[in-house]
Amino acid sequence: MKTVFVSIINYNGTANTLECLKSLNNQKTSFPLCVLVVDNGSKTPFSVNHNNFKNFRFKLISNKDNLGFSGGHNTGIRFALEHGADYVLLLNNDTLADSRLIEELVKVAETDRKIGIIGPKIYFSKGYEFHKDRYTPSELGKVIWYAGGVMDWDNVLGFHRGVDEVDKGQYDRLEETQFVSGCCMLIKKEVFQKIGFLDERYFLYYEDIDYNERVRKGKYTIMYVPTALIWHKNAASAGGSGSNLQDYYITRNRMLLGFTYAPFHAKTALIRESLETLLTGRKWQRRGIIDFYMRKFGKGSYRDE
Repeated sequence: MKTVFVSIINYNGTANTLECLKSLNNQKTSFPLCVLVVDNGSKTPFSVNHNNFKNFRFKLISNKDNLGFSGGHNTGIRFALEHGADYVLLLNNDTLADSRLIEELVKVAETDRKIGIIGPKIYFSKGYEFHKDRYTPSELGKVIWYAGGVMDWDNVLGFHRGVDEVDKGQYDRLEETQFVSGCCMLIKKEVFQKIGFLDERYFLYYEDIDYNERVRKGKYTIMYVPTALIWHKNAASAGGSGSNLQDYYITRNRMLLGFTYAPFHAKTALIRESLETLLTGRKWQRRGIIDFYMRKFGKGSYRDE
């Protein structure tokens, strides 16, 4: 019987994390489930009455410092593998899971040993859509955030297929995809054993695309599973879209990703773009470019203001 561990990072997000755990408590699985909350140096340490959870074992791991998305999840992944995990599900704390999420993901993963990463269809949680006024009340909760990933390496941009579309069954085919979002991705233990863990240079943003690329180059398949569902409070854990935090990490890490995987012409375009950003970009975008060229990765220079 397979064992699945879920790794959730909490960083000053107790309310979201508790809601996420409540949704996981409704999981219908035919195998053992253990949920790990990795508290990433929160100002108020995370705590919960684990006796409230009946459908999974619970473990709280406390990091002294904020290790970011990659470092926090690596803590959870190491614990899971040391305690017999066959699969590790990386899950954002600002999500709500359908009751069959994990069962559906594992069912597909078990069909082929070469499947390495598996991801669900992801909706915007109600009220977190980019264009809230575009939809009728009955459509809220059915607006797609992710239904497969497409990577444009010429411009070093990743796209979520179906984003902002109301789900009418147009992306209901099980199929291979270029990347699964780090918001929710199930990974086999064999992948970690062969490919390694998340790259902690990224700290936050683009580490998921980097890992997908490494897994693809390792000859594993990446699958999109439309019968597995979650709802995402988009950017809730990052202070909202367009924040200083996003300016810094997205700008810096896109450079790192592009110089690692993009073709030569795209790298030269990134250099030109970075020079323009240094002249006209916002404060933390400029700092991100400087830190890339100074090879200052991990948490880097970013500080909350």
